[in-house]
Amino acid sequence: MQPGLMAEADLDAVLAVQAACYPPAMQEAADVVRARLRASPDTVLVARDADGVCAYLFAYPSRLGKVTPLGGAFSVPESPDTLYLHDVAVAPRVAGQGVARRLVDAMLARAAGLRHSALVSVQDTRRFWESLGYLPAAGDAAALATYPAGALYMTKRLSAQA
Repeated sequence: MQPGLMAEADLDAVLAVQAACYPPAMQEAADVVRARLRASPDTVLVARDADGVCAYLFAYPSRLGKVTPLGGAFSVPESPDTLYLHDVAVAPRVAGQGVARRLVDAMLARAAGLRHSALVSVQDTRRFWESLGYLPAAGDAAALATYPAGALYMTKRLSAQA
């Protein structure tokens, strides 16, 4: 299951993975997901197994401390310093096989020139993210409040120039 770039043709399968992983209140609409893909197509990955798309990762260049509200629009800033991992989801059929870690590793390999990576940890994933080197940090509290209780902004330094 090597990660590859997502195509618009993958949208239905990505939405099916999202529906299998998140409660309805956390699911983003098809037009929001499509807009994310179109805004930064080089930072949206999927993993496939014999049954098709089994995981995805939406990321984009951002600024440290900026949090995209759940379901909110985003734009790539003129001078990004951070790779923001907006959403990682793995279908239950491949859970526990290291797919999320492979997606994140593949995405971080694309982060040339960016000094940080950041994300919002949801659904008790803090320990997973800490195992990848992310630590809790201060972020946009108003945007963070759009996520379910317990959501946590986390960051990781990618280079010594930070």
